[in-house]
Amino acid sequence: MARYTDPVCKLCRREGKKLFLKGEKCYSPKCPVEKRPYAPGQHGKDRLKMTQYARQLRSKQTMKRTYGVLERQFRRYFAEAVKTKGVTGTMLIRKVESRLDNVVFRLGFAISRSHARQLVNHGHILVNGRRIDIPSYELRPGDEIELHEKIRSNTDVKKAIESRTSGSVSPWLEVNYDLFKGKFVRMPDREELELPLDVQDIVELYSK
Repeated sequence: MARYTDPVCKLCRREGKKLFLKGEKCYSPKCPVEKRPYAPGQHGKDRLKMTQYARQLRSKQTMKRTYGVLERQFRRYFAEAVKTKGVTGTMLIRKVESRLDNVVFRLGFAISRSHARQLVNHGHILVNGRRIDIPSYELRPGDEIELHEKIRSNTDVKKAIESRTSGSVSPWLEVNYDLFKGKFVRMPDREELELPLDVQDIVELYSK
C-alpha cells in the first residue's frame, strides 16, 4: 500500500499553515511552521504570484494532506462525490470525514490522524464489535467504534484521551471515554467543519 514516508512537517510548511500532522509537536514552539514560516527548498522564501490555478491546487493539496489521502484515492472520492446526490463539495467532505482513521482521531483516541491510522492498521479498533484494520473503511451513521482492551493502557492513547476530555468532540460524534467507545451519529454538515481551505476550489480544479 502506497503511503507518504517523508517528513510531514514539510507538508505544513509547503501549504503555509499548520495541518496538525504531528500531534503535540504542532502546539509547541518546536513546530517547524513557527520556526521557519516559509516553504521548504532553495526557493522557499521567494514570493510567488498566487494564480487561480495555484490557489485551487493548494486547496486540493491541503485537504489531501490533512486527511492523509494520496492522489489516486482522493480522485476516487471526488468521482464518487460527483455521482452522489447533493452538493459535490459537501459530499467530498463527508467521504473523507467518514473514514475510520479520521473518526478515531476526531473521537480523541489518537494524538494525530497518522497515529489513528496506525491503531487501525494494527487491529486495535472495533466497529460494531468487529475488528477492522482498514483505515479508509467508510463508516455509516449509527456505527459504534471501540478501542480494543489491549491498547487502552497505551501511553499515547492515554495522552490523547486526557487532552480531549477537557474539550468537546465534533457534534456529529458521541464518545464515552470511561468505556473507550464512540459513535458515528450522523454525517457532518459543511458549515460544522473549520477547514483551512475552500472546498469549492477543489471542485473547480477537478471539473476542468
